[in-house]
Amino acid sequence: MAIADSVPAPWFSGGSFARAALVAVPGILFVGGLAARISGSTDSNPWYQSLTLPALQPPGPLFGIAWAILYTLIALAFALVWATRDAPGKPLAISLFAVGLAINLAWSPLFFKLHMISAALAVIIAMLAVALATTWAFARVNRLAAWLMLPYLAWLCFATGLNANILMLNPMADAMQIGI
Repeated sequence: MAIADSVPAPWFSGGSFARAALVAVPGILFVGGLAARISGSTDSNPWYQSLTLPALQPPGPLFGIAWAILYTLIALAFALVWATRDAPGKPLAISLFAVGLAINLAWSPLFFKLHMISAALAVIIAMLAVALATTWAFARVNRLAAWLMLPYLAWLCFATGLNANILMLNPMADAMQIGI
């Protein structure tokens, strides 16, 4: 046995979905939950409770459940891509995912904390565009990863509609934030 064979590989050097998932799933759930908590994105948010909400607005607890499932699915998708060795397009897929996650984490503070409904709408449209690009990039690396992104894409379409409807139903709530 050569000396190089006896040196253990770094804990994560790629190629292990289980190790990637053990990092990605709790990490993404944690940062997503932290962003929601810091932003006050709960039913107890007085500003949010004062808004006129669309008829299709799901009950508050459903959002937490939905986001826990969605964050788990996108984290698993990311882990599949991360664990794939030497795939063409892997760096682009990972970069798009990171950009998309950053955009995702920006939405709650804009909407719930800063009360900037129109800015949040612009962010969620960008989030949807980046999620579509990420899904396409994931498909080039691992098809299952792309399939795991589909519920997230569907939810983002629904959430974009909700955001737009809230803006239409509450134009003054947004106008106050931009100084009109």
